[in-house]
Amino acid sequence: MKANELRSKFLEFFQSKGHAVIKSAPLIPDNDPTVLFTTAGMHPLVPFLLGAPHPLGKRLTDVQKCIRTGDIDEVGDPVHLTFFEMLGNWSLGDYFKETAIKNSFEFLTGKEWLNIPVERLAFTVFAGDENAPFDEEAYNLWRSLGVSEKRIAKLPKEDNWWGPAGQTGPCGPDTEMFYWTGPMPIPEVFDPKDKRWVEIWNDVFMQYNKTADGKFLPMEKKNVDTGMGVERVTAILQGKASCYDTEIFQPLFEELDNIRGITAPAERTRSERIVVEHMRAATFILADGITPGKVDQAYILRRLIRRAIREAKQAGVTVPFTKRIAKVVIDNYCEAYPELKENETMILEEFEREETMFKQTLENGEKEFEKFISRVPAHIQNKVVSGKNAFYLYETFGFPIELTVEMAKEKGFTVDRKGYEEAFHKHQELSRKGAEQKFKGGLADHSAETACLHTATHLLHKALRIVLGDHVAQKGSNINAERLRFDFSHPDKMTPEQIAEVERLVNEVIQKKYPVVCEEMSLEDARKSGAIGLFGNKYGERVTVYSMGDFSKEICGGPHASNTGDLVSFKIQKEESSSRGVRRIKATIGFTAKEAK
Repeated sequence: MKANELRSKFLEFFQSKGHAVIKSAPLIPDNDPTVLFTTAGMHPLVPFLLGAPHPLGKRLTDVQKCIRTGDIDEVGDPVHLTFFEMLGNWSLGDYFKETAIKNSFEFLTGKEWLNIPVERLAFTVFAGDENAPFDEEAYNLWRSLGVSEKRIAKLPKEDNWWGPAGQTGPCGPDTEMFYWTGPMPIPEVFDPKDKRWVEIWNDVFMQYNKTADGKFLPMEKKNVDTGMGVERVTAILQGKASCYDTEIFQPLFEELDNIRGITAPAERTRSERIVVEHMRAATFILADGITPGKVDQAYILRRLIRRAIREAKQAGVTVPFTKRIAKVVIDNYCEAYPELKENETMILEEFEREETMFKQTLENGEKEFEKFISRVPAHIQNKVVSGKNAFYLYETFGFPIELTVEMAKEKGFTVDRKGYEEAFHKHQELSRKGAEQKFKGGLADHSAETACLHTATHLLHKALRIVLGDHVAQKGSNINAERLRFDFSHPDKMTPEQIAEVERLVNEVIQKKYPVVCEEMSLEDARKSGAIGLFGNKYGERVTVYSMGDFSKEICGGPHASNTGDLVSFKIQKEESSSRGVRRIKATIGFTAKEAK
């Protein structure tokens, strides 16, 4: 089964079960800023999992594009990816375990669906602990479907539990489904530690609410959240050892071979896999409006592109290549993700610019690196690149620290990361220490503080458009209980007068104490009403619109204050560059809020 067929069958199956198909949300989180990227299908749906009504109802399904950078250093082996597609379905206070498990079993084993023999499947359930009991219901449901008890493993919380998204909130046990990828005969007893059993699907049952004092209380409204990776399942269904061996990556490898003027090798190298994987991920990130830079998502994007460029050189590429690989990604995925074609010109220009910038310094930086390591005597056992030298490579040649670490590892060296961080902080106020630096706090907790700050981003956005122009568009936000951070498109540094005028406009609306009005309507009606549709593409044909007097009207799904007066006052603390063409504002409010709505 090809990936396209898997996607369509999944959506078709859940549509037949009464689920509305929703579009993939952007890779840049809107309502869950606890991570840099959307890392799972549930992230865009956090407000609805926490109780807000979804415009399309209580049963949803989609194919969500995701980025996970925690394993970025492992990309290059046969299995790890940074970008992937997640098939998901949700029940928002509707059906629960019985229907979810029966649906999963039917889709996996049904002849008109995946048609997987039952004997190739195994399952895990939550074993129970002092906070929550053994998930006997899930266990018995699998047994009722004919699964042998020898194929059901009871595992602890670290293996079979999800959440909460923040320190408190909805959470619960999950049940995972595994597929045997090894030779026949299949072991009668399921051993979860045997790597030949590969997880292919996960059903999460949100049935508890974790309180601030650490208690797990049963929820009145229970949710189901599931996830199945397109790349992994496609490889399994095709009997491939790796997703890199499927049609998902073959066109990218073929273009890489064309660029080098070679015939396809019998086996792909680590460098080749890094090039095609990182280029696919970078293309999707660019399509969502992020450009290469020094912090946050922009930093991850630059790291992916520059690592791909270096590995392409290792793989024998001697000419500019990024635009050609990106074009293949765009052409292959634009039907499912039209934002790729819509932003094609910008994507290709950014690749060309970044490749030109980095290639000019890569060779010189590598020569400088060789100088550093040549000065270390051969008899030294623990060879180290100093933090000072690692920072020099970053500051002078644009080498992300991870690239220096990787180059050092190839030569048998380590890098003094602590020394690097100390040097970095002396020269820059903003930094990112790792591949996936997470923010603290976030909208996921739905506290009154974050609800008010979220409301403030609507007012700020409108005020920026009034002062700077209609080209201003939100490029991301991060909110915790103390402050908001708002990224927006604008080419120039704001003047003090512009900042003062934005503050004045927002505070004027706060003082008018407008009610925050929530309405559900069709996407077409929302646009006709003048609502700004920043994230409308993820809700389908019905959306939620929040209005504040005649000042602000936006399509949104997050928590909000009840009245603009709850914000008390608004103050911009800082205005700075985020990445090329994107500015960033950090601001605070007075806050004396009532309950979020």
